[in-house]
Amino acid sequence: METVGELSPSPRILLGPGPSNAHPRVLKALSTPLVGHLDPEFVRLMDETKDLLRSVFQTKNTLTLPISGTGSAGMETCLVNLIEPGDDVVVGVNGVFGTRMVDIVERCGARAVAMEAQWGNVFTPEQVQEALTRCKRPKLVAVVHAETSTGAWQPLQEISSLVHQAGALFVVDVVTSLAGCPVQVDAWGIDACYSGTQKCLSCPPGLSPVTFNQPALEVIRRRKQKVQSWYLDLTMIEKYWGEERVYHHTAPISMNYALREALRLVQEEGLETRFRRHQQNHLALMAGLAALGIMPAAQEGHRLWMLNSVLVPTGVDDAAVRRKLLEDYNIEIGAGLGPLRGKVWRIGLMGESSKRSNVLLLLSALEEILQQQGYRCTSGAGVSAAQAAYNRA
Repeated sequence: METVGELSPSPRILLGPGPSNAHPRVLKALSTPLVGHLDPEFVRLMDETKDLLRSVFQTKNTLTLPISGTGSAGMETCLVNLIEPGDDVVVGVNGVFGTRMVDIVERCGARAVAMEAQWGNVFTPEQVQEALTRCKRPKLVAVVHAETSTGAWQPLQEISSLVHQAGALFVVDVVTSLAGCPVQVDAWGIDACYSGTQKCLSCPPGLSPVTFNQPALEVIRRRKQKVQSWYLDLTMIEKYWGEERVYHHTAPISMNYALREALRLVQEEGLETRFRRHQQNHLALMAGLAALGIMPAAQEGHRLWMLNSVLVPTGVDDAAVRRKLLEDYNIEIGAGLGPLRGKVWRIGLMGESSKRSNVLLLLSALEEILQQQGYRCTSGAGVSAAQAAYNRA
């Protein structure tokens, strides 16, 4: 076997659907010396992390903690703990992650009632009401707040009211939205919610923050069968993260260090300031892209600030543009998924990656690459339009 060389990844500017770039303080936290997962110092860190997460989720929920696993583990945690065989579960499907939830619901032995919308569009309250009428007794309704595969931003408050009137729980995916735009778990009546560390929190992938309110906890405590997953069983995990500190698994120490530091950075910036930064960079990027003739793909009025889905111009080679961005500029943007494959670019401006310098660099690089492909656009138009948007902010 040949000797493996020293690790030396390229310094990428991560402007795709995730991960985002991590702050140097977060990377430094990852290299901090380990302690045991039941060490008193780590136990104190656990409590601090829970408090910081409650602030970002805008909740007072006691059961708020990072699951040891990526965002998909958070999705599965919410569903397998709340669902039992035979339950009726309404799932909003308007992109990849709604489709994934349907799969998990069915693996739990429940009946998935799919509420479908065109990819890139959001659900109306009327669609939710209609889906609820297709259930004998809905257990929960699950939707994606920020659909990473399409760039669509789903309003939640009216849906929440309908869900609770039907006697169901409201479960929301905020993997892409948490810390990038408002997420108000308590005010919006969200019963269970999950996110990921690698998007607007700008921490490496590996943990999934979750939060459950009291009605959701009561559903878990009244279960007739054991939770489908031993590893994600909250009846055991909450005893490790609670006052009892009962051993369940060895928590990823370094990732929890990194998450705590990432949350400290959010706290220092302030949520409202952070949201405004994401919004301003989104508006500048979209103004610049429009000047280059590149149009948004998601439904008007429901476009995410942190994940910008735009249509690949006619005649432009999607993959070739992304490859040139990576090879010549070290910039990563995302391709389309599912029915949007080859049709859209997904440009992430999340957390540490949401910067004016990144917006202007991407627009300049994109213009040059497009012109090389024979695409006609006015030189400097994208950057000029973005700068004008910043000046108006």
